[in-house]
Amino acid sequence: MEQLRATAGRLREQVAELEVRARARPRIALAEGILVERYRLAHAEDAFVLLRQASQHANIKLHQLATAVVRTPGPAPGAERWLPERARHAALPSLDALRAGTLDVRNQGEVLGAALQRVLTVTGTDMGNVQLLEDDVLRMAKHAGLPRHFTDHFAFVDGSTSCSRAAEASSQVTVKEVASSAGFGEEDRRVILTSGSRACHSVPLVDGHRTVHGVISSHHARPLAGFTQAQLRELHAAGRTMGEWIRWHQETVLLDALEDLHQLALAGRAA
Repeated sequence: MEQLRATAGRLREQVAELEVRARARPRIALAEGILVERYRLAHAEDAFVLLRQASQHANIKLHQLATAVVRTPGPAPGAERWLPERARHAALPSLDALRAGTLDVRNQGEVLGAALQRVLTVTGTDMGNVQLLEDDVLRMAKHAGLPRHFTDHFAFVDGSTSCSRAAEASSQVTVKEVASSAGFGEEDRRVILTSGSRACHSVPLVDGHRTVHGVISSHHARPLAGFTQAQLRELHAAGRTMGEWIRWHQETVLLDALEDLHQLALAGRAA
């Protein structure tokens, strides 16, 4: 039985990894095709190298940059800049609500980690995760205190869970007892419970335009009685701060990465 459980665990991990690749690969392949045609590259591998270099420079995920390449109208033929008309520096929202001290505001991982820690501090737990909304699917972007089988299972969420309900309703959702809540499928419930979570709370990340960019969820080892109004206000402030920051990140860091990619491609073509 132990061997069977170990084998099943390895298979679940492999399936989760394949799903991540399967979801990301079409975006990357489409971006590669666009770049090959635009810059007259010899091979798709050359386009992949450009994407990788620009994503590393900006410290963002490669699939995020690939999605931006696909969705953003390309530069004019012969243009030195991709987006010459855009404002170079959008106003950076305050991150004071995260109470994290000095942060590298351009570092997505660092800011997401600070936001997660703030939510965990307010809710009094050490288990939680951040999910970003991409193509109407919540993708796991940061987590703490949760086992591998949880993060693999919820790598992508588009079903009925507290996080998806929070994103859809653009409001906080508390599940006081996972075992008896009607808001989970049985497999989702099993994974949550076997991860040591008995309750959870989800905070949507909403900007000033009421656009939802993701969700931060806390998980708790015991059933929840609920949170005070003061706690809910602090969680709301953290969610609004992160919604505004994600919007800023998309309008600055991500677009800067496109400009960097354009310059790398032009330099390579001139070499």
